[in-house]
Amino acid sequence: MQTTGGPSVLTIVDADVRAPRTGEVLLRQDAIGINFVDTMIRKGQYPVPLPAVPGFEAAGIVTKVGPGVESLSVGDRVAYFFDQGAYATEKVISTSSLIRLPDDISNEVAATFLAKGATAWMGLRALHDLKPAETVLILGASGSVGSVLSRWARSLGADVVGVAGSLSKLDKAARGAHHAFHSQDPDLGDKLRHITPNGFDVVYDLVGQATSSLAVGHVRDRGVVVAIGAASGQTPSNYSGLAGRGVEVRSGGAPQFVHGRAVKVATEELWQLVRTGVFDDLDVARYPFEEIVRVHQDIDDRALDGLPVLMP
Repeated sequence: MQTTGGPSVLTIVDADVRAPRTGEVLLRQDAIGINFVDTMIRKGQYPVPLPAVPGFEAAGIVTKVGPGVESLSVGDRVAYFFDQGAYATEKVISTSSLIRLPDDISNEVAATFLAKGATAWMGLRALHDLKPAETVLILGASGSVGSVLSRWARSLGADVVGVAGSLSKLDKAARGAHHAFHSQDPDLGDKLRHITPNGFDVVYDLVGQATSSLAVGHVRDRGVVVAIGAASGQTPSNYSGLAGRGVEVRSGGAPQFVHGRAVKVATEELWQLVRTGVFDDLDVARYPFEEIVRVHQDIDDRALDGLPVLMP
């Protein structure tokens, strides 16, 4: 992309790929994850130098190795979840960013779940270590991260309530939670209080400004609000008043918490959940590489049919 704006600023161009240098490999990318942050970059809400290649997540096969690379060989399958420039059929990348994939985890599965799973792990393990029987309210439960996080939380034994952004998305939230509602329901507050009269142990706010009043109103005293999304704008200042009730507000991004040893821990737990079928009911929306504009338009129009993945 040469400039920021609508989906049409994304254009496919042919470019030569340089040889990998010391500590780098060349990947042939088989599957590319699409995440909400990609649209923020495209719109200029997450500034990067231009021109730029968006995307942070993909999986593929090593086709060349640079000098000094001993940990990987040609033919190895690998993935990454936070290295800019993923919207490409080939990519030179440092081995430090790569995760070797187990034999039973396909490239498509890795690119579909890795970034979303790392974000969910951050919320469930790093920002708040979720315990069995805790009551959980997930705002934005029908979104990509929310869909993964709600099922993961339920698998840990928590009592999960999901809130979707609209009635049309209620079914998506319901499939991953014990109870589900939509944010436009005029009786939502009463329904949430009926489930937990004293408030939820932890509220995961994956939306931001539009849902902050729900988080503030339904977290229990001395509970936790985990704010890891800003789809409707940054978290507003009314969270600051929660300190008087002993409520902790915790936030962050996956690269801050899922690095070093934590990458191995998070991915091993994620792959085990994949193996045991925790996410089997989630739909995957596959787009040909040439239709990158369409997937961004579908995100903007809130018309995704599943977790999006780009297939070169």
